[in-house]
Amino acid sequence: MLKATLIDAPPLPESVCIDPDDDKFLALAIVLNTRIITSGDKHLLDVSGYHGVLVLKPREFADKYLT
Repeated sequence: MLKATLIDAPPLPESVCIDPDDDKFLALAIVLNTRIITSGDKHLLDVSGYHGVLVLKPREFADKYLT
């Protein structure tokens, strides 16, 4: 049985990504105290490091943490 938890993260105080739809991923990572987002989205990759949240491409993540 699959389970999910819905988290209502408040929006960031200012737009960070060129694509504002991507800000929600950073907001969620900050609320959950997550330090890594895995994504190939260029706009998220461009703001890697925002509030200590690294954005890594899937291959980078796998090479660094799964090998």
